[in-house]
Amino acid sequence: MRLCGKNILVTGADGFIGSHLVEALIDEGAKVKAFVYYNSLNTWGWLDTIDKTKLQEIEVFSGDIRDHNCVREAFNKVDIIFHLAALIAIPYSYHAPESYVDTNIKGTLNILEASRDYNLERVLVTSTSEVYGTAQYIPIDEKHPYQGQSPYSASKIGADRLTEAFCRSYNLPTTIVRPFNTYGPRQSARAVIPTIITQLLAGKKEIKLGNLTPTRDFNYVKDTVAGFISIAKADAAIGEEINIASQKEISVKDIFEEISRQLNPEARIITDDIRLRPDKSEVNRLLGSNSKIRALTEWTPKYSLSAGLKETIEWLQHNINRYKTDIFNM
Repeated sequence: MRLCGKNILVTGADGFIGSHLVEALIDEGAKVKAFVYYNSLNTWGWLDTIDKTKLQEIEVFSGDIRDHNCVREAFNKVDIIFHLAALIAIPYSYHAPESYVDTNIKGTLNILEASRDYNLERVLVTSTSEVYGTAQYIPIDEKHPYQGQSPYSASKIGADRLTEAFCRSYNLPTTIVRPFNTYGPRQSARAVIPTIITQLLAGKKEIKLGNLTPTRDFNYVKDTVAGFISIAKADAAIGEEINIASQKEISVKDIFEEISRQLNPEARIITDDIRLRPDKSEVNRLLGSNSKIRALTEWTPKYSLSAGLKETIEWLQHNINRYKTDIFNM
């Protein structure tokens, strides 16, 4: 499928990955409607920071995916949807699990029902590698069992299975897109890479972190976005759930050492208990298989970890004032 000229709705367009996806879709020649979370300040999140010429090409829709009528209004004249809007912070999900059910499950249900009623051509629903829990085998392919190790991951499992049900029950042309750990410019400091970088840029020599042993499969945001677009173009991806993964893993300790090597080799780690997940909730190992996305699409990751970190550090150096480095970002 060609995306050029298509009317595309992106939920969560004001967020980290969503804002990068909007930019990439404009480059593809799509007509983009950006669904952003309503607020009284009329701010559009990270979309406020993108190139003004691109921003002028976007139709911005402010609303809330938890509101059925609001969602239906956004679907007017839409061919394809990329559904990224979600509550994603794992620590906050321990405190407010009901919010995650409302946003991630009910919100996704609203999207699926509207997609069905409006006969959309493609529906891409964003999942997360957290649905797998700690790896039972590696690399983790799309047949790996699910394990809800946090309220967040449980809510995303629920959203995924609703998506599968709408595909099977109503022939809705869905695809579940499952990125592994994405990093890059505009990511919030709740994630490990920006929390390391921002503390170092603030001149701290003692960097507060939680568990150092878990491994993650990190993907630079431009590679993740390219994965979304490649999946949307592939008719063979309809009805599938597909990982976006580098198929490489690195521990939290080793990612710290790589970043500190670039910024301050003398920095050291101190354990901050508030950043530790409950023992049975910690996902100890994530290493994704990218065999399926390579088989169904033309996608291949282009960024090495060192190259992606370099761009991320450069962006954060110019935007450090946006981050509160003295507090734990839940």
